Amino acid sequence: MTNTKITTDVAKHRRVAIIHYWLVGMRGGERVLERLLHLFPHADIFTHVYVPEAMSDVIRARPVYTSFIQRLPGARRHYQKYLPFMPMALEALNLRGYDLVISSESGPAKGVIAAPDALHICYTHSPMRYLWDHYHDYRSSAGRLTKILMPPVFNYLRQWDTLSSARVDHFVANSHFIKQRIARAWRRDADVVHPPVATHEFGISHDVSEQYLWVGQMIAYKRPDIVVDAFNRLGLPLMMVGDGDMAAMIEKRAGPNITVKRRLDFAKLKHAYANCKALVFAAEEDFGIVPVEANASGRPVIAFGRGGINDSIIPEETGLFFQEQSAESIMDALQLFEAWLPHFDPDAAIKNASRFSPDKFDRAFIGALKKAGG
Repeated sequence: MTNTKITTDVAKHRRVAIIHYWLVGMRGGERVLERLLHLFPHADIFTHVYVPEAMSDVIRARPVYTSFIQRLPGARRHYQKYLPFMPMALEALNLRGYDLVISSESGPAKGVIAAPDALHICYTHSPMRYLWDHYHDYRSSAGRLTKILMPPVFNYLRQWDTLSSARVDHFVANSHFIKQRIARAWRRDADVVHPPVATHEFGISHDVSEQYLWVGQMIAYKRPDIVVDAFNRLGLPLMMVGDGDMAAMIEKRAGPNITVKRRLDFAKLKHAYANCKALVFAAEEDFGIVPVEANASGRPVIAFGRGGINDSIIPEETGLFFQEQSAESIMDALQLFEAWLPHFDPDAAIKNASRFSPDKFDRAFIGALKKAGG
């Protein structure tokens, strides 16, 4: 599909609304939003909570309309506490006059009420984890009052989440793993369009160190704890890059062979990718942009072999998988990796990463749009 053809297909839609769950930081979902704005440069953005200073220039350049959640006390920092009110907030958004509605779903976004003649496409990063797959994890770590309130409130939210899926004309999943979760949660089929990764911004280095690398939010489901435990026990050098609720604990737990950096600017992060021995990735992720960035830098990935990683990394070609989220399983994988590493080809990793370039996303998303009748 040529750029001219993409432009022609996009131009059919006079007014476009993009509904994104919340805009409080730049992560994978927001990078997808940026690319949707590249495709639909005149789109308006709707969201629950907007923190402009935390967003990119691309997003700030467009009109952003918020739901009433924005005006509730402390919403900019504690927006997730208002989850029970978000269905009502979405349904109150006025989308009259928009002929194309694109919901970007990870928190609640797809439940908007579009005009009867509008086409509604939902790009799904994940059905809401706290309602479905990770419900018991969230409840076990919640306070006493929240534990009491969660069962009835989340039962209502699951019913609304399932019923509101009928408002979507066509689903697009960011991986085959999420396609399966859409089928399980909402009983709907979905096309798979992998998220765009700026693979051209990463480069290979011929000065590779002995240090391994971990990159991500330091939160429970990313499993930084088992990574730090494995490297503590083996004594291998590791750099961990990320911030989050577990950062202080990880800093305290890390041995002298482990360096923890809460933040790196992009130039230093690119250098860390290109010079690491391998990226270690322990999460069961919806897709996982970080492993693709490592491959784009010509480096292999040692990953937990469940979830979206099966779309992005080719085992025994661009990385190795371990099958349990445990320090012991990571340690076993590291030992296998040392024997496999001489067979690794950086050019194969770079070629693999190129499958997820932004122009590939553009063509695939417009293809899904046309399939939906747009």
